[in-house]
Amino acid sequence: MKTSKCWMLGLTLISGMAFGAGKELRIYNWSEYMDPQILKDFEKKTGIKVRQDLFESNEEMVAKLQAGGVSQYDIIVPSNFIVPTLINLKLVQPLDLKKIPNLKNLDPKFKKLPFDPNNKYSVAYQWGTIGLVYNKDVIKKPPTSWAVIFDPKQANKKFVMFDSIREMMAIALGYLGHDINTVDPNQVKAAGKLLFDTKKNSNFQGFDAGVVGKNKVLAGTVTMAVAYNGDAARAMSESPKIGYVLPKEGGSIWVDSLMVPAKAPNKDAAMQFINYILDAKVGAQLSNFIQYATPNKASLPYINAKDRKNPAIYPTEAEIKNLKYIVDLGKNNRLYDEVWTEVKSR
Repeated sequence: MKTSKCWMLGLTLISGMAFGAGKELRIYNWSEYMDPQILKDFEKKTGIKVRQDLFESNEEMVAKLQAGGVSQYDIIVPSNFIVPTLINLKLVQPLDLKKIPNLKNLDPKFKKLPFDPNNKYSVAYQWGTIGLVYNKDVIKKPPTSWAVIFDPKQANKKFVMFDSIREMMAIALGYLGHDINTVDPNQVKAAGKLLFDTKKNSNFQGFDAGVVGKNKVLAGTVTMAVAYNGDAARAMSESPKIGYVLPKEGGSIWVDSLMVPAKAPNKDAAMQFINYILDAKVGAQLSNFIQYATPNKASLPYINAKDRKNPAIYPTEAEIKNLKYIVDLGKNNRLYDEVWTEVKSR
């Protein structure tokens, strides 16, 4: 039996290497969002060389695709609310689901999501929340409200906000008691005014994208930052002084997906990679490394027990009920674009 398994494994490696030999897979991904060992293992298994470039925001990723990246990358990792935009702009192409048998491993609640109901273009990669990462040495009691950055009377510690239109606007709208996907111009403008007024606080240290904010908290240059939960969880692993909370006003829940640009030079390699990531043990290896929640149900038994119990990574059902997905608003996106531009430029 052992010999048979070895023979089969060898055949698989030879077959995979023959299929992908001499080819390259180019991934455009968020920073600190991949276990380097996974890429090395994929290269060894398939013979396909992997090259990864990094971005810090959805906006940066879309701009790169529109500037020619659509024919330079085979895999991109957008957030849920950007998926419809990528499809409508024809920047991505349909997946070949017959070549992704591990799709069966996904938790059903992460399949057929509203932004791509038939998984025609996307499969879930990781999911999570956006909250507040803070320095527990300075803030002794965990914050419970976004008022610690929006209320001038409470915002008395250095902080940074998120450099992401919809995600930062969602937090402001939620704080004001509005739907985070509202298309009411007055509500959107009110959220913009709140952000602009917050900019005038002397403790505001700027808008930062991706991991920059949590790194500043970790370094001690600011006390608080709006951040993704997985980035916060990694910071918590690095230092006991770091905490993460989901304020009572709620906010957004998100799913990042794997997609293939419209003119990807190596689509077959992309299908192989997506199927590889959806393997139960590989999926667990990924989430255990980057400390984001896996949408892969088959991976859950292999997730570190400490992470499964960490509410910063796997929030409670009560917390999840207080969160909403940001949705694409079509032509109404311009409401947010106009307000955000004014906030950033003034």
